[in-house]
Amino acid sequence: MALKLSMLIVFSLAMVAIGVWCRRSATDVSGFVLGGRAVGPWMTAFAYGTSYFSAVIFVGYAGQFGWKFGIASTWIGLANCFLGSLLAWIVLGRRTRLMTRKMKCATMPQFFGERFSSPALKIAAAAIVFVFLIPYTASLYNGLSRLFRMAFGIDYTVCIIVMSVLTCAYVVLGGYMATAINDFVQGLIMLVGIIAVIAAVLHGQGGFTAALEKLAAVPSETPGVFNSFFGPDPFSLFAVIILTSLGTWGLPQMVGKFYAIRDSRSIRTGTVVSTVFALIVAGGCYFLGGFGRLFDVDVATEGFDAIIPAMISTLPDFLIGVVVILVFAASMSTLSSLVLTSSSTLTLDLIKGCFARKMHEKKQLFTMRLFVGVFVAISAAIAIFQYKSGGSVKFIAQMMGLSWGALAGSFLAPFLYGLWWKKTSKASVWVSFAFGCVNMILNMFAPSIYPAWLKSPINCGAFTMLAGLVIVPIVSLLTPKPDKAKVDEIFDSLNRDETFVAPATETPAETEPVAE
Repeated sequence: MALKLSMLIVFSLAMVAIGVWCRRSATDVSGFVLGGRAVGPWMTAFAYGTSYFSAVIFVGYAGQFGWKFGIASTWIGLANCFLGSLLAWIVLGRRTRLMTRKMKCATMPQFFGERFSSPALKIAAAAIVFVFLIPYTASLYNGLSRLFRMAFGIDYTVCIIVMSVLTCAYVVLGGYMATAINDFVQGLIMLVGIIAVIAAVLHGQGGFTAALEKLAAVPSETPGVFNSFFGPDPFSLFAVIILTSLGTWGLPQMVGKFYAIRDSRSIRTGTVVSTVFALIVAGGCYFLGGFGRLFDVDVATEGFDAIIPAMISTLPDFLIGVVVILVFAASMSTLSSLVLTSSSTLTLDLIKGCFARKMHEKKQLFTMRLFVGVFVAISAAIAIFQYKSGGSVKFIAQMMGLSWGALAGSFLAPFLYGLWWKKTSKASVWVSFAFGCVNMILNMFAPSIYPAWLKSPINCGAFTMLAGLVIVPIVSLLTPKPDKAKVDEIFDSLNRDETFVAPATETPAETEPVAE
């Protein structure tokens, strides 16, 4: 116990120290939200990866889908690597950086407002971000609490308070730069930790070949199905792949990493680093989860979220400490990204955009820091209530499915087409927003109206994302086209590639055009 606590305390103090050290880079809005648009490729790549993978993945998804699909769940991790990381960086990275620089956008709602000349779209997108990031944040606490109780016997509420206070401390102090540096440190811990854990778990089962043989012998309607190439349910496996891989393309906390990166050369390096990181972490998590049925877990009473903690509990104390720090680091990095995204969106897009247009910079900074704490407190309260009341959304995976389905279902298609297709219309964005939100809300409160294959929020979220890719071009072809001159001007930025640092609060209406 002393060893595990010592490791956790040292890690926590280091995170806060980084926040204190980064205070000088968070003295204005651009520095606090985007690190001055000057973050290097390695830190951006690690920030992308650690925001992607958290306790939701390690405890929730790896446990649940490893149990359901067996070793075939490894496909989810591979898709996260090549579709959610590699292809996302290639398709979105450079265009996002250049277009948002041209339009002086610091948030995804600002992108929609400027790209489609609609302040109302910016406000609607900001509201969607704030509302649907909350269940995702709550799910982070839930996953972490399982490991804390296993390792320390600590009450669930204490876990939430510790994580909330530490995350608030370094985000409020150092903003995006503190988050990026902490993400880099936390990412290194995740890489080392997941490799060590996989090796230890397989060793405990007699090695890789012996573990596969045991998995093949698990009783099932189809013998050996948990050791098969695509597992017992390929359709559901595909839905999880779409949700967790393609979904990153429409999540504001993920796409925002491209806003802050320094230049296109950095994007090329970041693409490689991010892909390798995802291959090890995501591939390793789902590969590990695929052996969950070899451990004694009663999922009927304990739930899927108990599977990974049960696997970890068999390890030596030092490795348990490593795993706790691994998941703690992953969850803090994701939480910091979420609260920074939400607080900046609420301040810059809703409050300043609607009610206080002349809010000076110091007040914007104060407001964003205040909302970091508010957002953490709200999500923590929901996490505690959900846990103690046994709410309708019981498992981590379902909570993440609701959040990702609504956010990516609303944003993915209009953002992607907005980057690549000049004829994307404002009306198509509104339709995508409405379809994404309404579909996921109905799925949460009235699942009985859906066919069996869409009742799961995971399947429904995947369907919503894919449907948006069809809806946006159809509606765009049937509705008025955007202003050609303005769109041409925005797309002209893709031919320019200078390193440029712009104040995050500026908009084209407030400043003279930037001399390129």
